[in-house]
Amino acid sequence: MGDSETLDSRKTVRLWAAATALGVVVSYVAVLLADVRHFYTDDTESQYVPLWIHIGELLRQGKMPGVVPEEWMAGNLAVEGQGSLLNPPQLLVSFIAPSVDNLLVLATVVKLVYSIILALGVFRICTTYGARAQWAAVAGVAVPFSGFILFLDQASWVLALAGTAWLTHAWASAVRYARGRSGPIPLFVFLYFAISVGYVWPGTESALMIGAVAIGEVIYQRKWLPSAKILLAAGCAGLVGAMTYLPSFLSSHVTWRDAEFVFKNDGFMTIPWSETLNASLPSTRPSFTSWFGLIQPFPIVYIAWFLIPALAFIDWKRVTRSMREVSGIAIFAGITLFWTAGPAVIGPLRWPARVLPMVALSLLILVCVLLSRHGTLAGWRARCGAAAVLLLVLLGRSISSAPSGRIHSHIEATLIVAAMGAVVLLVASKKTVAMACALLVVSVAPVAYYMVNAVGTHPMSWNLPERRSEAKAAFPDFDGTTLQLADSLRWPKEEKNLDGVYGSEVVGFYANDLDLEYVNGYTPIGHYWFSYYMCMRWDGSVCPDARRWAFTNEQSTGKPLVDLMKVDRVVLQRAMYPDARNDPPPPGWKWVDYPGHENYIYVLERIDGPVSTENGRISYTSPGVTATSEDESNHTSRARVSSENGGRVVFARIPWPGYHVTLDGKDVEYGTVLDSFLAVDIPPGTKDAELEVTWRPPGWQLGITTAVLGFVGVGILQWLYLRRRKKDSPEEGEAAQPEVREPTPEAHVPDGR
Repeated sequence: MGDSETLDSRKTVRLWAAATALGVVVSYVAVLLADVRHFYTDDTESQYVPLWIHIGELLRQGKMPGVVPEEWMAGNLAVEGQGSLLNPPQLLVSFIAPSVDNLLVLATVVKLVYSIILALGVFRICTTYGARAQWAAVAGVAVPFSGFILFLDQASWVLALAGTAWLTHAWASAVRYARGRSGPIPLFVFLYFAISVGYVWPGTESALMIGAVAIGEVIYQRKWLPSAKILLAAGCAGLVGAMTYLPSFLSSHVTWRDAEFVFKNDGFMTIPWSETLNASLPSTRPSFTSWFGLIQPFPIVYIAWFLIPALAFIDWKRVTRSMREVSGIAIFAGITLFWTAGPAVIGPLRWPARVLPMVALSLLILVCVLLSRHGTLAGWRARCGAAAVLLLVLLGRSISSAPSGRIHSHIEATLIVAAMGAVVLLVASKKTVAMACALLVVSVAPVAYYMVNAVGTHPMSWNLPERRSEAKAAFPDFDGTTLQLADSLRWPKEEKNLDGVYGSEVVGFYANDLDLEYVNGYTPIGHYWFSYYMCMRWDGSVCPDARRWAFTNEQSTGKPLVDLMKVDRVVLQRAMYPDARNDPPPPGWKWVDYPGHENYIYVLERIDGPVSTENGRISYTSPGVTATSEDESNHTSRARVSSENGGRVVFARIPWPGYHVTLDGKDVEYGTVLDSFLAVDIPPGTKDAELEVTWRPPGWQLGITTAVLGFVGVGILQWLYLRRRKKDSPEEGEAAQPEVREPTPEAHVPDGR
């Protein structure tokens, strides 16, 4: 590691850093023993992993991921952002993903790597603030297994985990840069990684963290220049990372999340501050409004079993000596704790419970740094009594949050925490603090097992198949473009397996696991008008009226939506349309039987075969217009058009912002059909002209400009850093003077330092 400002040797720091990584691995094994699918749950299985496979296949074909027209409103990967198209580590994950058959293994390994990165980032923050390496290891292992991270970020929202991991390293690098122990490049790189994962929360939290650190360094150093350098380096990373969010922002007016700023509090996923008093009981079930009602099914406000009781063993009279130095941590903890209570919506940021990982992160770092520098057993009887009172408060609050049927669990958890605390205190007093810290590191694994085992199967799990090969073998071999008309809410829980619905139907991006081309996908952004006319939701589900609308002729073209979309096949969910097979098929379509799947789906296919491969993505030409596709890719349609009297050409493309149309090299305006299909009006007298429709991420030129400015800016900061470093280096033959630091008081425990 090499960046510790403690009294530990370099060898000791490395040893505890290795112990931190090992502690994460052991805790992962413990979680897997409780639930082998824990890290392959919800959005991980229905969105992220299939998206990695899809992006990886595009990369291997030499194609830059951007827009995939056949996936319709889920196919604008640049607008979605969560494809992490500009994030090098995540692009590496995507490149590897298509080669992995067992997707549970893929998700678990990727999350393990990110969790180790997160733990080592916390380790770096603690040592940078002067904590002993042993206490840094305690915080490092505990953070990835705090409640919200374990049950939501680890289980489902992997990009939140990744962003938090990079944020911690940016934090440590920011403090080191401000204190002259490192240059701006590490801060720049780690902050860019946190921003470019494409998940807006880590980027926003990183901005808050940088602000808190900057204020904290002004308080500590009593000068502005170090903080100004932090802000400038962070600004450069923001300039380079802007391209990640520009397409989404500039396209927001056609999505569900328009650019209108909304500021409200409806109470959804807002956490009362009193729930902080549940932070050290692994049995806690906090009460606030979410998808699960008022009482939550898992302890997402849990931070660490020792966090609250440990407050009794800090010498608070001496803490004032360190508060200026660690004020940045306290400021960040205060900001994030304040946010968790609301408002529920701030523009694109919703569900403030998502800030809980930052609360856990900052409080664990702060407490472990203070324990390292001011931990004491002096007056141990009174301190043990205070710890017991804190445990009783925890017990009372947890019972108040979820009393029904759980009182015995809370009492049991309180006794376990008290027993573990007694053992750690005994070891600290009779042996060494290092051994006590080792016990704390080891204790994370059984507590993680206890929590996951108590919850059982994750309540958000889709239970999608783990192996791609088995899923492909069970699923019909649908060629071409398929539209599924189904509702995932109609699936009985016991039929969510390969022998049931997953052998015939898809949800989210599951079709990518199968290497099939489906209109249905996963999108938290959506396209307002397409979803309106197709009645399609975020996971690709539709309402019953979708069947009627899909086959109803659009007025201006006289074509049904399935023709304008160039769909080859329509799969109808039997649970939604139980009598559909008795109806005559629409004109040009026929019912096709797929033996073994008739319990779940009815299938309509075109009588004359697939249309998705005919004439590129041209789906309609008005009378008197001829249009022949000459070249076709995801981003470009090129056609030869003629029209004596003028007319219209319609493409099977959503008119996302970013399209540019030329006719014989001259710019022309394009229109839309139902605001869902890109259409070009061909002027009269056009003969054998080249029509080119090209998509680029909106704001790409601005993004390139800001990126150049960001790289130039960080280059200048690095040059200034090296210049200053050379100026401050001792002359040849002159002995270098060691840095003089404010002395840290010895802890009042054996081997406390």
